[in-house]
Amino acid sequence: MSGRESRGVVVPAPLLVLGGVVSVQFGGALAATLVPEIGAGGSVLLRIGISAAILGVLVRPRLRGRSRQDWTTVVAFGVALGLMNWSFYGSLAHLPLGVAVTVEFMGPLLLTTVLSRRLLDLVAVAAAAAGVLLISEAFTVPLTELSWVGLLLAGTAGALWAAYILLSSRTGAAFERLDGLAIALLVSTVVVLPAGLPSVGEWTRVHLLMGLGLAVLSSLLPYSLELLALRRLAKPVFGILLSLEPAVAAVAGLLVLGQVLDGLQVVGLVLVVLASVIVLGLGARRGPAVAVEEPELTRST
Repeated sequence: MSGRESRGVVVPAPLLVLGGVVSVQFGGALAATLVPEIGAGGSVLLRIGISAAILGVLVRPRLRGRSRQDWTTVVAFGVALGLMNWSFYGSLAHLPLGVAVTVEFMGPLLLTTVLSRRLLDLVAVAAAAAGVLLISEAFTVPLTELSWVGLLLAGTAGALWAAYILLSSRTGAAFERLDGLAIALLVSTVVVLPAGLPSVGEWTRVHLLMGLGLAVLSSLLPYSLELLALRRLAKPVFGILLSLEPAVAAVAGLLVLGQVLDGLQVVGLVLVVLASVIVLGLGARRGPAVAVEEPELTRST
């Protein structure tokens, strides 16, 4: 191996994935500070709009010569991406970051379980569902006091995340390089424009800088790190590392936002993480291939 090749693999692939996970969740914490000031629509418009502008300049996607099926796929991908981010950012106005990410995480978890159909996965998802009930405080808080709006938005984001995973796989097959993602981000910008446009007059330089931080932390940096890592990392290992997202979100919420989860919520979070490890990681060794290569392209989270 040449010196140049050895220098190219100095950083272990798992550390690259963990770096992407941490980046996304601390980006989510940054979003939680921005949403109260300019709303979910304004926050997601800033993030997606800046991401689309940066990636569009870097990639310069080819628009000509695309089939109708290609355009249908990438537009659907862009719509799912935009609505996923808007609903997740909306949930941050009602829920702690760790709770929102945990509820949202049920989307890809259920998708992988449906595609694999293994008994162990069904048991794991049942445990995850119990974990979500614990972390949502459904057992300890009166029903009238639960943030149903926040839970509904986080659940919607999870469903859209599952759709995003399926559509990202199809988009990746139809478009070379990052052309599909660049086009999808432009579509997403148009989708969230009506929700974010009313807040534009309230934007300050600080808000624009925070939007740039969101674009880097929640989109550009994790995409790049995961892309590099997946070239030399097995899917089961990637799935296990991805399963740490709810826990990392809880830590980010604590450090950045001062959001503390109680004992039962921590137990629920641990259940979801363990279930995710089984379904997305260990279960992938025997289950059919699932499109998990790009699960956080703008997460979400």
